Amino acid sequence: MAGCYIHIPFCAQKCSYCDFYFSTNRSYQDKMVGALSRELELRSDNWKSEYFETIYFGGGTPSVLTEAQLKRLIQQIQRFYTVSEQVEITLECNPDDCTPEKLSRWKELGVTRLSIGIQSFDDEQLCWMNRGHTAAESRNAVLNAKKVGFDELSLDLIYGLPNLSLDDWKTQIREITALDPEHISAYCLTVENKTALSKWVAEGKILISNVDQQSEQFELLVSELKKMGYEQYEISNFARDEHYSKHNTSYWKGVKYLGIGPSAHGYNQVERYWNKANNRVYISELEKGQLPETVEVLSNQDCFNETLMIGLRTKWGVSKKDLFAMIYPESEWFQIVKNYEQRKILVETADSFLLTEAGRLLADTVAADLFLIK
Repeated sequence: MAGCYIHIPFCAQKCSYCDFYFSTNRSYQDKMVGALSRELELRSDNWKSEYFETIYFGGGTPSVLTEAQLKRLIQQIQRFYTVSEQVEITLECNPDDCTPEKLSRWKELGVTRLSIGIQSFDDEQLCWMNRGHTAAESRNAVLNAKKVGFDELSLDLIYGLPNLSLDDWKTQIREITALDPEHISAYCLTVENKTALSKWVAEGKILISNVDQQSEQFELLVSELKKMGYEQYEISNFARDEHYSKHNTSYWKGVKYLGIGPSAHGYNQVERYWNKANNRVYISELEKGQLPETVEVLSNQDCFNETLMIGLRTKWGVSKKDLFAMIYPESEWFQIVKNYEQRKILVETADSFLLTEAGRLLADTVAADLFLIK
């Protein structure tokens, strides 16, 4: 079992908070699709024995692709790789791209799941974020997707926004659940370097929420979604009736994944590679038949730390068997575990280590404390 991630490095415009790799210059978009197709071909020999159950188009904004470009990439995967007949194909998209015509074409091409970047139902917040849609367009996008027949919808929301009160946040949660999606992802706003947001914060033009406010909003989110039948199966991800993202779940469970595109990462449980985050260099090297990658061979300690970090984020926790097959820690490590157990932040079962609800607020801190350091 394996997954395939394709990074589409284009957006119609740049969001004020985003530091993902992409370009708003789409004049060479078709050339990029050619390079992505070439990378899929070049990497195929090393993945012959794998069976792909998920394909994920991320970015950037994959919904800016034309029907022909998306079709070319899907067909290239099917040509060079073994793909499940029940493959989950996810397309990240913006609400303003979700016209009835486009939605119908995506459905016909085999896309089974949409991840729609709503982010907020407040038009003022959407404006300073420089999103290309309105709250009304978000609602219409979801309704149109359902009419076309998409029954696997994931909607994104951001909390921790400037001037977002707890009452405002509760309204946002009610707005998103009223749309009745199968899946909701909610992320805390972070101030990344070299973004418009970081400049505004430094200049005092925007005052972001503090840690206590963010924690209150997160706790309200978990509580409200639980009432509505959504299970928190990963810290930032909620699903009804086990409509989990199969692709993202495979990341959290340490499954192999092929990464295609500028800045994309791939992982085969022994090595990790990442592609150069430069569109022009990426295209140029692939035109020469070269992979634009850097490769890192993972040590047992690297694998231990990563397994711990991603596993703790999920409802399944970290398998003790998998973890200790890499390295068996010294007694001091188990003392840290015991301290977290006594504080009711961590739970140890016969098979796993799991975070409690309180512990999920401290997931990164707990993982860092339990990392093995050379």
